[in-house]
Amino acid sequence: MHEKCVLVTGASRGIGKACAFAFARADYQVFINCRNSVSELKEVQTQILSAGGSCRILPGDVSGSADVKRIFHQIEQSARGLDVLINNAGISYIGLLTDMADSDWENILRTNLSSVFYCSRAAIPHMVSQKSGKIINISSMWGTSGASCEAAYSATKAGVNGLTKALAKELAPSNIQVNAIACGVIDTDMNAQLTEEERQSLTDEVPAGRFGSPKEVADLALGLAERHPYLTGQIIGLDGGFL
Repeated sequence: MHEKCVLVTGASRGIGKACAFAFARADYQVFINCRNSVSELKEVQTQILSAGGSCRILPGDVSGSADVKRIFHQIEQSARGLDVLINNAGISYIGLLTDMADSDWENILRTNLSSVFYCSRAAIPHMVSQKSGKIINISSMWGTSGASCEAAYSATKAGVNGLTKALAKELAPSNIQVNAIACGVIDTDMNAQLTEEERQSLTDEVPAGRFGSPKEVADLALGLAERHPYLTGQIIGLDGGFL
């Protein structure tokens, strides 16, 4: 049986980093990607290799088709293809919609949604050929409910959710499962700009009384990858009861 392979986008920190560690511990050959924080990505690789895992870094901008083609060409040079794709790369924008520049809108749309399209499109042919595969999209509860002053972010995550549901139907006959994890408030750098007062106010809104951890998201992603072949097309809330 061949070593299973996973690509985690946006893996230099937060949820992506936690996913890389979780899959490495489960004996996957782990390919990790980020756009800018290459030194941090190399540190993730170093930690995985030091623990006896298998890891290769593939820096690049997954919001563009050219870089995605290059990344998947590199994967195919050392592995037959992916068994699991974790579409995690994402950015946020907090502010009024009327204050957004065209470039802000285009950047968040490309990073959060187009990247899922490009990476999924590249991963699918191998998965279809082997009649198995898992695509796990890291989404947000705001893709379901929407958030004031995060209209663009909410729209991109709603797009991810719609793509997840449609692609799951398209790929189910090939035994490929496509699901999304709709994260609630997770303790990552994306929430680091919050003041202590804002953090406490947000914590008070979460029925579980705390932020989620990146490891909790990673554990769920690994569970989806390893089990549940009849579970597909689902937007799985991991939000401490927020919604």
